[in-house]
Amino acid sequence: MEHAVTLFVGTFTTLLAIINPFEAIPVFLQLTAGREDSVRLEVSRQSCLYATLLLVFFLVFGNLVLWIFSIPLSMVRIVGGIILMRLGFELFSPSPNGGMIPGSGADSTEKPLDVAFVPLAMPIMVGPGAIATVLGMSSLVEHPGSGIIASVVLAIVATMFVTYLSLLYARKIYSWIGIKGVDAATRIVGFFVASMGMGLVFHGVVQALRQYGIVHL
Repeated sequence: MEHAVTLFVGTFTTLLAIINPFEAIPVFLQLTAGREDSVRLEVSRQSCLYATLLLVFFLVFGNLVLWIFSIPLSMVRIVGGIILMRLGFELFSPSPNGGMIPGSGADSTEKPLDVAFVPLAMPIMVGPGAIATVLGMSSLVEHPGSGIIASVVLAIVATMFVTYLSLLYARKIYSWIGIKGVDAATRIVGFFVASMGMGLVFHGVVQALRQYGIVHL
């Protein structure tokens, strides 16, 4: 029970830092510019639902693939940690041009719900960092079972619920913190994401050294 609670808290906080609802808010507002409130509500609901299903899919089938090919959990920790470190450095030094954000109103015939899956759900919410987090956090337990999977799934649902609330009140939040606040929050989150990634790498290396009998700790 204690392991399940610890895993839930760790996965929830890490996923929340990776997805970073504050960073998704300006993207969401730009993609839904000029739309009615009902449309904004539907886009936020659909995007968070898609993101939840994607993360659960990668959790279940990702671990299944690791089991089929007998990939050690230590390697999952190391690779996942490297991805998180790289993402953290990118968040800490964000690109000023916002490359993945398409322009708003470029195509008046575009259906507003088309942006719910791409780019909102993927890759803005569910990118390499979120996928690596789900697999990496589940690998922290030596013998995963249904309780462990349930803890990670609950953490995914809780994270996406917080993200949904952020998108639901996106205009109020953005008017309160402004673009400088979003930039500051993104940089702070990037620092902690990089630190979490370094922690995964460290634990993965230690586990690999023990597994192959190089050191005995």
